Amino acid sequence: MKKLAVVRNFAVLALLFAFLIVLPAARADQANQATRVTFSQAVQIPGCVLPAGTYWFILPEDVNEHYQVRIFNADRTMLYATVLTNDAQRVRTTGHSAFTFAERGSSQPQAIVTWFYPGNTTGHEFLYPKQVQQELAKDKHDTVVAGD
Repeated sequence: MKKLAVVRNFAVLALLFAFLIVLPAARADQANQATRVTFSQAVQIPGCVLPAGTYWFILPEDVNEHYQVRIFNADRTMLYATVLTNDAQRVRTTGHSAFTFAERGSSQPQAIVTWFYPGNTTGHEFLYPKQVQQELAKDKHDTVVAGD
């Protein structure tokens, strides 16, 4: 049983390290918080799972619609999802994008819980269905700060 726990902890650390290496963030425009991100493994967002790959997280141009995060493919030609969010707060800012993931176990991909744009203390908490939200609240959360 201990051996399984050690292997699982090693796998989690390896995954987090992989995110740190291949999760580049690019500032495009403060208004729409356009952020280019590459995931080395599949990640869950409300309503679907994004396969490993490069995506753009972008807010709508209309500031009154900043409760939405639009997720596009690498060249911004295909919209994968529009995710509803609540404001999330953090104490300290970072100079890079920060994503918080909930560990879902080995059978499910990690779920994105929050996303913070560089320099902001207010970010985006992704809204999942109530049952999933409750499950995610119980899961261990890891924050990954991405660098250029």
